[in-house]
Amino acid sequence: MLDPDGLRGVQSMRRALILAVSAAIAIKIPALFGVAFDPDASLFYPLNISFFTLPFVAAYFVWERSISGVARLLLAATFALAAGVVNAFPFLSASANAPAQTHALAMLHLPFAMWFVVGVAFTAGRWRGSDRRMDFIRFTGEFFVHFVLVALGGGVLVALTFALFQAIGLDAGSLIRDWIVPCGIAGAAVIVTWLVDSKQGAAQNMAPVLARIFTPLFVLVLLSFIVTMAGAGRSIDARREILIAINLLLIVVSGLLLYVISARDPLAPPGLFDWLALSLVTSALLVDFIALGSIGARISQLGFTPNRLAALGLNLVLLVNLAACAIVYAAFIRRRQPFVRLCAWQMDYLAVIAGWAAIVVFAFPALFGFV
Repeated sequence: MLDPDGLRGVQSMRRALILAVSAAIAIKIPALFGVAFDPDASLFYPLNISFFTLPFVAAYFVWERSISGVARLLLAATFALAAGVVNAFPFLSASANAPAQTHALAMLHLPFAMWFVVGVAFTAGRWRGSDRRMDFIRFTGEFFVHFVLVALGGGVLVALTFALFQAIGLDAGSLIRDWIVPCGIAGAAVIVTWLVDSKQGAAQNMAPVLARIFTPLFVLVLLSFIVTMAGAGRSIDARREILIAINLLLIVVSGLLLYVISARDPLAPPGLFDWLALSLVTSALLVDFIALGSIGARISQLGFTPNRLAALGLNLVLLVNLAACAIVYAAFIRRRQPFVRLCAWQMDYLAVIAGWAAIVVFAFPALFGFV
């Protein structure tokens, strides 16, 4: 006989398996209508991958938590409405390999916007509580780490599958491309969700370790970049690829900062690691200022485009967050503010980040004529 906790664990695993299989089936339904899982042939899957994974992740939390019927309907309606709107947009793509700027921006920002909908399901509809939002940030970090590990294992599986079929003179390329990869992505999202959610104690132990490993490394990278750039008398290249790379770096640093805050004991006094975290914030803030100058120069020379406005908006969103975090963190280290003040700011600012992602996805296409 299983104890109550063991029985709940088995039930959760069964629910996760059911949802994982359902996600794998759902992602293959478009193939019945001739839509291939091939971004070189069609941009359907790059745009819609969120709707073949995240609703099933949200469904797992709906199944596991006590969520009202109204909240369930709102979650389902949100996913359905978002899917209907983005697929109704008449993007003026030149070809599958050259999507419209607003099309590409929608593909990049849609997963972030929809992930916050998953957060509502995670918090059982009680998104306003800072503690639950902080738990969601911890879950997000652990989900990312575990998904990468599962993806690496999946890569080994794909390589072995290809080698085995090749050994008997058969090409498994179509099997891998059309079945293993799409079904694996969809199913893995749910399985990783169950894995992290069912191992919350272990996840909380891993979070501080990861934060303490990567924070000093990112501080070294950012400070080295700033010092080298100042010593060489150079500025950031205003080319689009460089600015995208800088933005990705700032996003990763902002995510790491959230992870650092979520992993810290809010009642502990300031220590050496808090100085490292403050160094991370201030160095990222300096890089953001420099990037804003390069983006401003590019806009003044070439004018506004969807990509440039999206980059400008993202940098401003990050700038406000980093500046406020630097001020509050410094006040905490000087023992003039409690750490919970910084936590509350970060949790409240999540709405701004989600709102900006939603604006890029749903407003930019019409604003720029779907180009």
